[in-house]
Amino acid sequence: MARKAGGDGKEAINEQVIANTYANMRTEMNQLYTKITELEMEVSEHSLVIGAIEPLDPSRRCYRMIGGVLVERTIKEALPAVKRNKEGLEEVIAHMHEALERKKKEITEFELKYKIRIHKAGNDAEEAGRKEGTAQGVLVGPAGR
Repeated sequence: MARKAGGDGKEAINEQVIANTYANMRTEMNQLYTKITELEMEVSEHSLVIGAIEPLDPSRRCYRMIGGVLVERTIKEALPAVKRNKEGLEEVIAHMHEALERKKKEITEFELKYKIRIHKAGNDAEEAGRKEGTAQGVLVGPAGR
């Protein structure tokens, strides 16, 4: 009897460890999504800057933020640096997409290994709402005509 009680406790601990590991994996995946979105916004900003200064005179002055310090440069000096930064960000995004795909695969394998299924809390309410919305009824007017 004592053996069974100890075994049940160990089983619960293992389930808890699996649940925590799974939650951590999902958190890491969400962090990757967030960082990719953030970097894509930076690439978009770099594209806007490049589009704004490219048609201008290369000898014209512009200001560039480097490490929190605003530095005066010419467009001729700043444009290649902005383009390099944009290309570097795009490479980082590509690597992060690869890491995201690996993480998704890892999560899928983990789900299959431990037979994990996600239950969403709102599904029952949504299904009930859909059933009500698809039901056809008869509208009856007031009686006594």
